[in-house]
Amino acid sequence: MRDTRESRLLLVLLVAVAFALITVDIHGGDASPLNGPRNVAASVFGPVESGVSGMVNPVADAMRSLRDSGTRGDQIRTLEQQNAQLKQQLSSSDLARGRDTELTRLLGTAGSGQYTVKAAQVVAIGPAQGFSWTVTIDIGSNDGIQRDMTVIDGDGLVGRITTVGPTTSTVLLASDPGFSVGTRMEGSGEVGFATGQGAAPMRVELLNGQAQVKPGDRLVTFGSQNERPFVPGVPVGTVTKVEHTPGQLTRTVLVQPFVSFTRLDLVGVVVQPPAADPRYSVLPPKPTAPPAPAAPGPTTPAAPGSTPASTPAPTPGTGKAH
Repeated sequence: MRDTRESRLLLVLLVAVAFALITVDIHGGDASPLNGPRNVAASVFGPVESGVSGMVNPVADAMRSLRDSGTRGDQIRTLEQQNAQLKQQLSSSDLARGRDTELTRLLGTAGSGQYTVKAAQVVAIGPAQGFSWTVTIDIGSNDGIQRDMTVIDGDGLVGRITTVGPTTSTVLLASDPGFSVGTRMEGSGEVGFATGQGAAPMRVELLNGQAQVKPGDRLVTFGSQNERPFVPGVPVGTVTKVEHTPGQLTRTVLVQPFVSFTRLDLVGVVVQPPAADPRYSVLPPKPTAPPAPAAPGPTTPAAPGSTPASTPAPTPGTGKAH
């Protein structure tokens, strides 16, 4: 339409009519004369509008999903990271509790023997300097560690220090075939020398070929001159077998060590020996065997026609029957 005088006049007229209708509709309220035409228009155009909305909404939802997918992916990744962190914290707390238990046991053993120890962590295990059974610990000369110091844990004898660096040290384990330590039998005091046999029990040669020894007997370290490399009284192990060798000057026994050498974690290096030999005080209490059941006594057959005697019931409030 061209911009003419007639077209402008028509536009002004249409605007005036629109304002008039709006004014009438507002003042009329619920009785507005336009409600009828409005309802007719709604009934005609409503289904069309619903159909168009039904076609457009899935497209709009898909567009929103595409827009939000990046955010949801970030949320999933964040949750996965938080889950991994929680698992790590749980594992760390379990490890910390385990090490607290080991430290408590180590300090209990050191306290029983009056040993002054420096706690250390095992950081490596394997052959070193020609030895086949060694571990590396995370303390060295900077911590006051010296060669030929005794190494223990909460169970007993671990080994001795063989090589010392500024921050690490090498421990020769008592299970190594080149390891040897003087021992003393609990109770009898019989002296011998124990050597490692790898994963097999230690071999102990008792100097007295007539020594009275049996499975279940226990040994501790005898101690070295000037307490190097071994302090006295450290638990070594339990006798599992006595070898019978008639005519030999010594007596051989096999000993299962108290220490599990394949599961070492927290150990202690004895930096100061006890003032006196603790003898057997560091050994744990012996397990008590359950009492053997009493042999059943002979039973007297009941006389014909008699009634078996019943066991009197406990009197209330008195515990067991006497």
